[in-house]
Amino acid sequence: MNKIKIITDSSSDLSKEQLAQYDIDVDPLCIIMDDKSYLDGIDTNPTEIFAWADAKKTTPKTAAITYDKTKELIEKYKNEGCDIMFFCISEEMSTCCNVARMAAEDLNYAEHVYVIDSMNLSTGIGLQILYAARLREEGKSASEIADMVNARRDKVRASFVVDTLTYLGRGGRCSTATALLGNTLKLKPEIVVENGKMHVAKKYRGKQDKVTLQYVADLKPQLEKADKRQVFITHSQAHPEVVEKVRQYLEELNIFENITETHASGVISSHCGPGTLGVLFYEN
Repeated sequence: MNKIKIITDSSSDLSKEQLAQYDIDVDPLCIIMDDKSYLDGIDTNPTEIFAWADAKKTTPKTAAITYDKTKELIEKYKNEGCDIMFFCISEEMSTCCNVARMAAEDLNYAEHVYVIDSMNLSTGIGLQILYAARLREEGKSASEIADMVNARRDKVRASFVVDTLTYLGRGGRCSTATALLGNTLKLKPEIVVENGKMHVAKKYRGKQDKVTLQYVADLKPQLEKADKRQVFITHSQAHPEVVEKVRQYLEELNIFENITETHASGVISSHCGPGTLGVLFYEN
């Protein structure tokens, strides 16, 4: 059986430690500012993106992984005789899956490249990658892992609360008028990912610290049915005290073996804006 290599696009938001532990390569998406394309996490970061966006009063455009870099990455592991598991952000949100498929086909290696449409984003992808890594350690084949990951995909619970509607408004994901009114009323929407798409589940109102804790408390019924092995707190420059309070709440539930804080990538951050925080996990 061939060695299995796991690759992910940069939107999966796994920690550097997890990427290193499980030997996962990252293929960066692109962020476009002033008509120049930057590789997510390599050429730019959320701090720089937010500074640019606030100065320009707009949000960057984003684009999928590049064909050339993806082909180069797949070819590297083709030459090593690996089967490849390539995890991508939801096909409803990006063309990353198609880029990976095209590169594999052009290298005549498609039968060894398992492109996984996560139907998710951020650590909603990361959870699936960690599951795949555990299955790899158990000796499962790439085809078996792909089947098992896809069979469990709808058990991922991915949601987050947005601090400001400004970035969603600038990016066209809500109207400018809605964003202005929402910010004036201090509305904080809970965005949930289902069937590969994002939608508003609840609308909170108030200061972000109180809203975030209420959002996490509202997740308790789902958290009590969660896979105990991993929960993520993933955020885009949320206040450290808020993050710590969320961690303490999750610890007090005494459910999870691993509570991991990760930071949203540039692509995710450019759409949701600073202060966004989500709790992501598998539900059994």
